[in-house]
Amino acid sequence: MSKAIKQMEMDALKQTFQDIRDLVVLSTSKVSCNEDTQLRANLRKKNIRLRVVKNSLARRVFDEMGMGVHSCWEGPTTLAWGANSLAELSKELEALIRKNDRIKVKAAVSEGQEIDFKRALAMPTKPEAIGRVIGLALSPATRVVSQILAPGAQIAGQIKTLRERPAEEAPPAAETPAPEAPAPAAG
Repeated sequence: MSKAIKQMEMDALKQTFQDIRDLVVLSTSKVSCNEDTQLRANLRKKNIRLRVVKNSLARRVFDEMGMGVHSCWEGPTTLAWGANSLAELSKELEALIRKNDRIKVKAAVSEGQEIDFKRALAMPTKPEAIGRVIGLALSPATRVVSQILAPGAQIAGQIKTLRERPAEEAPPAAETPAPEAPAPAAG
């Protein structure tokens, strides 16, 4: 491959991966042509793309882009990217790997840094992460509101209990003897 062609290939890789920080590095060397076509068609429906790369060129491009991908540049390499998050991408690929044992995962890349594929599978999807953040943000407010409302709720409960209690009969008024008339003075 001439230097000009290598440079064009590197430019194409830079163009493709300039905004991509999450991807999975695969080995699909033992996959037949028909299986590969079927695999790509199924993944395309889920907005996932595959690209076979030349290791030396991809390593150079990723190093220039500041991505810490170092251990996966041996043997045939296919890069998978897309979906809404690395977690969704990893889960889709995991399902395919279970069906086709000839596809092997070399590594996952999250925010430009190489991570273990099992860790990528454990990451939350974008909606899950948003839900967690919202839950954490609302948790202190919920506690404050419950602390403010608790005394009022307790008093309201006591008033309700008193209101529902049958009216006890008032104790009969003690008959107080009429004041005695003063005795006539002896005289």
